[in-house]
Amino acid sequence: MNELKHLADFISSFHSTDAPEEVVLCAKYCTLDTIGTALGGISNPLFRNIKKTYLDFDRNGASDTALWGTPQKTALRTGVFLNAMSGHILELDDVHITSKTHIGTVVIPAAWCLAEYLGKNGKDFLEAVICGYETMARIGMGFGVSSHRNKGWHVTGTAGTFGAAAACGKLLGFDSQQILDALGLAGTQSCSTWAFLSDGSTNKILHPARAALSGLESCFLVLGGMRGSSRILDADDGGLFPMMSDAYDYSLVDKALGSVFEILHVDKKPYPCCRSTHCAIDAAILLKNKYSVHPQEIDHVEIETYLVGLKQCGASHGSIHPKLPTDAKFSTPYVTACALLHGQIGLEDFAPDVIYQDDRQKLLAKVQVTEHPDFTSRYPKHWGCRMNIYMKNGAVLTQEIRDASGSVSLPLSKKQLADKVISCCSSFDPKQLSLMITAILELSEKNKLPSLLFS
Repeated sequence: MNELKHLADFISSFHSTDAPEEVVLCAKYCTLDTIGTALGGISNPLFRNIKKTYLDFDRNGASDTALWGTPQKTALRTGVFLNAMSGHILELDDVHITSKTHIGTVVIPAAWCLAEYLGKNGKDFLEAVICGYETMARIGMGFGVSSHRNKGWHVTGTAGTFGAAAACGKLLGFDSQQILDALGLAGTQSCSTWAFLSDGSTNKILHPARAALSGLESCFLVLGGMRGSSRILDADDGGLFPMMSDAYDYSLVDKALGSVFEILHVDKKPYPCCRSTHCAIDAAILLKNKYSVHPQEIDHVEIETYLVGLKQCGASHGSIHPKLPTDAKFSTPYVTACALLHGQIGLEDFAPDVIYQDDRQKLLAKVQVTEHPDFTSRYPKHWGCRMNIYMKNGAVLTQEIRDASGSVSLPLSKKQLADKVISCCSSFDPKQLSLMITAILELSEKNKLPSLLFS
């Protein structure tokens, strides 16, 4: 196939002047969103334990790159891995909906850490980010979103290796053949599945971390002389697309390449839970506010959504009977109950002791999620649902959501994005945080990346 070669040619020759100004601006916003979300994740107990374990074993004293939001530096590979992991742990990272990929938490840590290590300027970094987003989104779309997901694959991991390799290869100044080799090596490391939903395990945060590091290491291997298969997507024996999907489309890898920039089609998440639950949260908040809904007056709630949304957040045992934080973040019934009770959703709603609260458990038991072909047919372009609240007095309250808040059609404003970062980072010094936000939004003019070391 020529599609992957065309993508490699694009990456190797891309300059920021080849893209509209809005693309570069969007890369800055994606960087701010990703770093802000990652900073908010570093206090998570699981992440703290993982970080300590890795640093205890990393005894060579390397100080190549910052561990974001800490006073510590570490080895390049460790920094990429841990920063990518912290970016996903809150479930607040961005989503490219037509590929179902969480791009920022893979591409930006890989690009930032390598750019910091190489002493690259802000413009170089942003070019790498744009290439990484373009690559990961297009590989993800090519997989065929629904089929790839329904076979159990987590596309953030399977497409993420490609995105990180593209960004790192761009920063290393690779030519087209080197980029192609790096993409081939990235693809042979593609992995990650949705098995964690079966028992509420916590390994989902490993997926972007592994993808980011595998992408970086693909470039190291190219520098060492290893070749990657240019047929990694379509080989008769071992091509990823036919292996991992029944509805793949090679043409999406390079369709309108250079004229349509997929970074412009990325959602910014306002709620710290699976994106497939957000339409239900929006519907519940709208109905609660419009009709002054009192939860004790609700008989039951019916939600119709797309098949993947049902499978992921409404059909598993964990989503129907959430007990663990992972269950709750992937439970449409749970977040619907929270939104109807309190009119909002925040990080505090996913604390273990909060999940068990009697009012939440009683109300979520009244929520039923089903698939409706109208929403399935619109997916993945639109991640919507319809909520019907049946009141005990016989009234039926209905709200349909076509696109959730924070989507491309309903984007967060610059102020809302800054407020999200500030909310995630409430434990940090406000002055230092303000300086960081300003520096990221001025990256094009920076001769070096701003420090993300926080005392």
